[in-house]
Amino acid sequence: MSAFARAIIRWQRRHGRRDLPWQGTTDPYAVWLAEIMLQQTQVAAVVPYYRRFRDRFPDIASLAAAPEDEVLRLWSGLGYYSRARNLHRAAALVAERHGGAFPRTLVEIERLPGIGRSTAAAIAGFAFGARAAILDGNVKRVLARHFVVEGFPGAPPVERRLWGLAESLVPARDNAAYIQGLMDLGATVCTLRNPQCARCPVRRTCGAHAANRVAELPAPRPRRRVPTRRTTMLVLSRAGEVLLEKRPSVGVWGGLWSLPEVGRGDDPVAASARRYGCEVSSLERLGRLRHGFTHFTLEITPLLAAVRRVQPRAAQPGVVWLPIEEAPEAAVPVPVRKLLRALGRSGAAAHQPALFEEAVEDL
Repeated sequence: MSAFARAIIRWQRRHGRRDLPWQGTTDPYAVWLAEIMLQQTQVAAVVPYYRRFRDRFPDIASLAAAPEDEVLRLWSGLGYYSRARNLHRAAALVAERHGGAFPRTLVEIERLPGIGRSTAAAIAGFAFGARAAILDGNVKRVLARHFVVEGFPGAPPVERRLWGLAESLVPARDNAAYIQGLMDLGATVCTLRNPQCARCPVRRTCGAHAANRVAELPAPRPRRRVPTRRTTMLVLSRAGEVLLEKRPSVGVWGGLWSLPEVGRGDDPVAASARRYGCEVSSLERLGRLRHGFTHFTLEITPLLAAVRRVQPRAAQPGVVWLPIEEAPEAAVPVPVRKLLRALGRSGAAAHQPALFEEAVEDL
């Protein structure tokens, strides 16, 4: 065992985190769920979602049998919704192909939707004691600083070098403690900002610390211009209810329920309302909402449309009318939930929501 790994393991056993709800278990479902939720998301945000998710879906069988809408509803607000869809699909595959037992080998684990190389290694290491390297964002930062790895860690050549380092340091035993120690070190000591180098168990051999370059490493992502996309959403309101439609399963907010978006052309609002059999009696422009994704910013202009009459027609799949008080609890995107809650509190006709800024999420 290298001195680096030995120091990490010793530190983890004395100072590592112990109170997270997914710790202290080798249940692969619990480990898998936590690892997926923790992708691109901080621990503090994950904990309440994890607990609610486990209460509703205590095992793989219950998750596999659940409707996608319910899975997305419990995930709503956590962002990166493709994680929830992949989690649901993977649970169905485990039930179908593995008899409900989570696969044990790295190759089989990595074949499941939404599980990459590092996540598969973490699951196999924590649940089955496998000897495998991980390389999440926190670990990249620890290794880049300790071994003075230049360049942005997401760049392929830099990432390949980091993987080589990670694999060379995996201990022959106690790998679960080593993995947890690396994660804990990056999350609580070797942080992106204000790292606590005095508390670091490997500071004496850290190249960045010796060269006074901790603030420089790892190199940040190259700056790029984030474009703004604009859309107009229609809040069709009738007798205390609003209309929601299900978005396509791929793309932005895939599979979630949302407000209809106004198309283009002559009189686009009326045309959009007619698409749902609605005749609009009045229209009010509400305050804009801004929502940040990783690759662009979405600017939403909501239009509150009072519906005078709904033409009788056969039920439309993927369209539902919900009471304004209930709509925010459906599987809706964060900015739509915030808008619906504001309208529900203040009364749809009178409220003018302010400009909202949301957290970054993915598609």
